[in-house]
Amino acid sequence: MVFPGQGSQSVGMQADLAATYPVVEETYAEASAVLGYDLWALVQAGPAEEIGQTTVTQPAMLAAGVAAFRVWNAAGGAQPRLLAGHSLGEYSALVAGGAVSFADAMKVVIKRSKLMQNAVPGGIGGMAAVLGLDDETIINVCEEASLIGIAEPVNFNSPGQVVIAGHREALDRAVAQAKEAGARRAIILPVSVPSHSSLMIGAGESLRETLAEADFKAPSITVVAATDGVPYSDPDDTRDRLARQVFGPVQWVNTVNGMVEMGASSFIECGPGKVLAGLCRRINKKTPVAFIDNNDSLQKALQI
Repeated sequence: MVFPGQGSQSVGMQADLAATYPVVEETYAEASAVLGYDLWALVQAGPAEEIGQTTVTQPAMLAAGVAAFRVWNAAGGAQPRLLAGHSLGEYSALVAGGAVSFADAMKVVIKRSKLMQNAVPGGIGGMAAVLGLDDETIINVCEEASLIGIAEPVNFNSPGQVVIAGHREALDRAVAQAKEAGARRAIILPVSVPSHSSLMIGAGESLRETLAEADFKAPSITVVAATDGVPYSDPDDTRDRLARQVFGPVQWVNTVNGMVEMGASSFIECGPGKVLAGLCRRINKKTPVAFIDNNDSLQKALQI
């Protein structure tokens, strides 16, 4: 099972599941008790601009991932052997794997979102997606663009799909050079936080204090870290990797391939949308993929 991060949120998400499974709204109510506001009401009514703010998106996506996993359990789904999450989705995976309580994870994510939002002044940083180039070419493009600022590959999402992040000026240069190098598409993304870049080092290090206060345990289900494709182990290892994850690249290709090598026979995306399902399908075309976005897709996932 894999859990999505920022970018998969939408107004009205999981309403269809909530109409059948009360555990969805119950999960959001638990989140709301920690947040101090009605998260479910906000997610259902919007506006999209507010849900898209990092400090709202991160808690909302944590709740969405946990809610989808609880729906899977309520529907009688089989216990997964392996779990992983993309960026923020790792927190949902760790909750599902019994490594940390939902409430403690929510407290960490609230702090994480604020640190990341405030790490770089608005308009200074950003992210861009590059499609149709190999990893080595994108790394070279970023090195060239870094002559005028930071530009780094931060999400190796699938073969030919990489997200870069850094200073906006350097990203503009990298996008132009990627197009010259033959990229099928290279666009600046509508986000101001340069997630997983070295501009986030301060935010990651500052998160360690909050991570130290959370009660982590060794997971009861194997949770594979998306920074290196290696399973989380003891609590100190988990805290350290979650801190470094803020400013380290997401190695999603290596993570999915590693899970296949560990015996994954199928992938089910646990959360709104189907972004990760699509990435998993592109990374490993032989492994069946499903997702849990609504009741129809849940029934299909149960049959996989």
